[in-house]
Amino acid sequence: MRQLIKTLILIVALPVANLATAQQYPDYTELYVNDFADLLPAEDEDRIRQKLIELREKRDIEFTVVTIRSMQDYGHDGEIEPFATGLFNTWGVGDASRNDGVVMLIALEDRVMRIEVGSGYGTVKNVPMGNIIDTKITPRFKKSDYVGGIEHGVDAVIKEITGSWPGEYDASAMQKIGGALKKFLDWVGNWIYALLAPVAALGAKAAQRWRRNKPRICPVDCTKMVKLDEVWDDQHLEKGEITEERLKSVDYDVWTCERCEHVTVEAYKSWFSSYGACRSCGYRTVQGDTTIITAATTSSTGLKRIDYTCHNCGDKWSGTRTIPRKSSSSSSSGGSSFGGGSSSGGGSSGSW
Repeated sequence: MRQLIKTLILIVALPVANLATAQQYPDYTELYVNDFADLLPAEDEDRIRQKLIELREKRDIEFTVVTIRSMQDYGHDGEIEPFATGLFNTWGVGDASRNDGVVMLIALEDRVMRIEVGSGYGTVKNVPMGNIIDTKITPRFKKSDYVGGIEHGVDAVIKEITGSWPGEYDASAMQKIGGALKKFLDWVGNWIYALLAPVAALGAKAAQRWRRNKPRICPVDCTKMVKLDEVWDDQHLEKGEITEERLKSVDYDVWTCERCEHVTVEAYKSWFSSYGACRSCGYRTVQGDTTIITAATTSSTGLKRIDYTCHNCGDKWSGTRTIPRKSSSSSSSGGSSFGGGSSSGGGSSGSW
């Protein structure tokens, strides 16, 4: 009898244990942009949201952008494909009869993303979505331009699934002619830019090289100074300056006078460095790591913590920032839940 009771308890406990370890997914706060990783400033998020609202209102296609910090936050340790498919089907993105929904999922700390499409597309969109990821999104992500990558990706996906760019759905005949003319002029302009940009870039680089290498005159004895190479100039740099060069946040040139041994150090800040100035040592060697404490919703603001670390002096500190409340403009889009669509795993993935 006792053995029978133990067996019954085990039979009941197994499903409960399975439920406890089942895959979890975030709950969506709206139908268009669920920026759980806080990659999009409020105005950029609103601009992208409006494109997705227009897509649903004019073409009845549900397309949602989702950013998360890591899939491990939801109990998933593996490839992004099954996680994206599970998220898509859990939310039910797209029309239930057409299965034409789209999910763009970005996992920031995993450095992977996926564009998942509804089963109604079959495998036709797999290659185009891969091309969009490779040409429009991940090249910008590699430069930490998440806003540009997401928005250009959204525009390209909308073009791929509708044949029109955002904002072109209801164009009249004259508008279409004007749009075609604009596209032609843009095409011509792009070609001119493509031809001239490398020349301009080379010219700017040559001008900068000339400025950095033109002869310096010693302010002490008026003789010509000598520029040291990267190996020797480190002997005249502070520890923090050497760290800045290693992190590529600042580049230094060292000029020395061979007669009187006077030394001049010149600093050149990097335009695109992600490092900031340290509050303690002052060098551009600080990097911040953001953690979402409370995600923002349409009814309340959120909260994020930024942990700063200096790679020169080792100082560490944290600060909190308020995440603006999400725009409630989506309430006019007709409905607060997805249409019940599903995906069979179609789409494409990428990493950066």
